[in-house]
Amino acid sequence: MLHKLWERFVALVKLLWREIAKFGVVGGIGFLIDTGIFLWLITGPMQESAVKAKIIATAVAVIFSWVANRYWTFRNRRQSNVIRELVLFLIMNGFGAGIQAGFVFIAKYWLGVTSASGMVFFGNVIGLGFATVFRFISYRLWVFTETIEADPQAVHDREVFTGAIPQVPPRFDTPNDSDERG
Repeated sequence: MLHKLWERFVALVKLLWREIAKFGVVGGIGFLIDTGIFLWLITGPMQESAVKAKIIATAVAVIFSWVANRYWTFRNRRQSNVIRELVLFLIMNGFGAGIQAGFVFIAKYWLGVTSASGMVFFGNVIGLGFATVFRFISYRLWVFTETIEADPQAVHDREVFTGAIPQVPPRFDTPNDSDERG
């Protein structure tokens, strides 16, 4: 069982490492944009509206993220129908923003967190962690897909995400092994 999970992990890394690295850079810059705006809003003009401030900060970071991901991270996969791509991107980011705002909501209204640093921790560390995983997978499976779907080398990309464990061809080290496997 662990061996198959490790094989799947290695296959994912081989498939995605460049995109993950670029996505990480874009995400890091987006994180700084999101966190900076969120902190400014909850310590200034929106002190009493942390959830709304989180949504606004995330929206600004999303705009940056779409441009950077479209023209850098997934530049070889972007769709020719820009409007469709943008709409899908915004829908997926809406879910991501909901995840992050949900963690701010939990912190403020269920756990009684009132400090700016506590809300940043819940919204921009915990919430962003969950939202980032969701966003990467959704971008790759639904948003930036046109070019890659035409690439014969990428035919099995969806299987890696959706459950098919990559198969490793059997090794035939000795003549006895090949006789047994027939």
